[in-house]
Amino acid sequence: MTVVEETPLSGAGHAPPPPADAVVRPAPPRPRRIGGVTRTGVLSLCGAAASGICVTVLLFGQLAPFSGALGFTVTAYLVFLAVYAVLTGLDEDAQAVRDKVMTVVLWTAATLLFSGLVMVVGFTAWRGREALPHGNFFTQDMQAAGPLDPLTHGGIAHAMLGTLTMITIALVITVPLGLACAVYLNQIPGRFSRFVRTIVEAMTALPSIVAGLMVYATWILGLGMQKSGLAAGFAISVMMLPIVIRASDVVLRLVPGNLTEAAEALGAPRWRTVWHVVLPTARSGLATAVILGTARGIGETSPVLLTAGFTAALNADATSGPMVSLPLAVFNFVKSPEPTMIARGFGAAAVLMALVLVLFVIARVIGGRGPGHRTKRQARRGARASRADVRRFEELRAPGLSLFENPGEPLPGKDAPTAPATGETD
Repeated sequence: MTVVEETPLSGAGHAPPPPADAVVRPAPPRPRRIGGVTRTGVLSLCGAAASGICVTVLLFGQLAPFSGALGFTVTAYLVFLAVYAVLTGLDEDAQAVRDKVMTVVLWTAATLLFSGLVMVVGFTAWRGREALPHGNFFTQDMQAAGPLDPLTHGGIAHAMLGTLTMITIALVITVPLGLACAVYLNQIPGRFSRFVRTIVEAMTALPSIVAGLMVYATWILGLGMQKSGLAAGFAISVMMLPIVIRASDVVLRLVPGNLTEAAEALGAPRWRTVWHVVLPTARSGLATAVILGTARGIGETSPVLLTAGFTAALNADATSGPMVSLPLAVFNFVKSPEPTMIARGFGAAAVLMALVLVLFVIARVIGGRGPGHRTKRQARRGARASRADVRRFEELRAPGLSLFENPGEPLPGKDAPTAPATGETD
């Protein structure tokens, strides 16, 4: 009996017939190609796109009383997906059809998101192009400039300094408290930790005006302090804290449990395990959590207006006197009907986005790469630490051996000379 396996034909022609007594086995399944661009896929996409546009034109122009650009776009896209699924199903199975259709949907969503980001950044930079080239825009304040003054007078130096001061105060408060709370929620489970996690999740939806009112009622009205950048930093930290805690808690949950188990099996206490194992492993994700909180706090306007007031002069003292931030300056500039003030507002918005980008880059540099990926500098530092550990182990081992071995005296039964045999026994 002859066993023959079926093989798919790669070209034209017919395969020779198998012997009469042969048992035909089905060919092993070929692995499905996940990625890459194929000719069939490109033709299917183009045909589905053309079909979607044509069908939608017929619906909106001839067959149905439809109108509107948004409805036309949505209908054309839905028809495109349906036709693409049908064309893909002619050559693929159901699983491949679902995979390709979802790939198209995800690519569409990513394209829309990226296009929206480019439009926001590009529109802001384009509207602020008149104010950004002037050097005084970054070095002067608006104390001696008015709405009718040209762009060569006045600037946003006071708003830039105020934003940096407020966000620095908020980071000094938020980062240690947020990371410590996240470590507590991750390392010490219990009823109280579940209660704290519930409060944190509820505070993520806290309106910013409520945080400003709380600081205004306690710090300014209750304690009698004046409006200042410090009070605004407190209000911004209230907004940032739940974001940092929640994101850090999620990141710390992703640390593999076998790392902490290995550290504790070697005798390390809990605090040392957290400090030397958990936090370094999640450092990249913790940096992202801090950036998320910073992006939430740096764009707040109403808490700053309630707690820091508004001023057109430069104020470097965070403990006294009103102080303005970039979002508040943008709001004050763009509500003016003067074109120069509107240009200053869009220029300040572009500077705010650039400041967030700089903070993000700094956080990425501090956070480093993800777990398991080290830079050359980190590899050299680890090698130096390993050599230092080897020397330390050797130094710790030498005194222990001196308890049993004395270099000046031979060990009995090993190197000590034996007495000559005399034939007498004790």
